[in-house]
Amino acid sequence: QVQLVESGGGSVQAGGSLRLTCVATRYVFFSRLCMGWFRQAPGKEREGVVVIASDGSTSYADSVKGRFTISQDNGKNTLDLQMNSLKPEDTAMYYCAADLCGRVHGRVSEYRYWGQGTQVTVSS
Repeated sequence: QVQLVESGGGSVQAGGSLRLTCVATRYVFFSRLCMGWFRQAPGKEREGVVVIASDGSTSYADSVKGRFTISQDNGKNTLDLQMNSLKPEDTAMYYCAADLCGRVHGRVSEYRYWGQGTQVTVSS
C-alpha cells in the first residue's frame, strides 16, 4: 500500500510560480514506482500533466511543456512539480499518483494510488 501526500498548492497571479511536492510513505521500494502529476478543473475530467515512465523518460501535456518540470528524488521518496509562468487555465486540483512500473502507461485509470490533492488557483 502506498500513501501519497501533496503540498505546495496556493493562489498566485498569472505569470507566477508554485512548487508542488508529493511524499510517498508506507512503501519501501520508492524507486519501483512510476509516478505522475494529474489535475482536475471543476466540471472537467482528470487529465495528465506529466508522468514518468519506467525508463525514466517524462511525458508532458502540450499545455504545460516548457513551463512545468517534474523531478523525483528516490532518496527522499518525493516527487516535485515546478510550475512557472502559470496561467489562469492551470487552475485545478493537482494530484500525485503512483503505481508499479509495468502497470502504468500514463493513463488516469491505470494508477491505483492517489494523494488527496492540492489546490492551485491562478488569477488573471
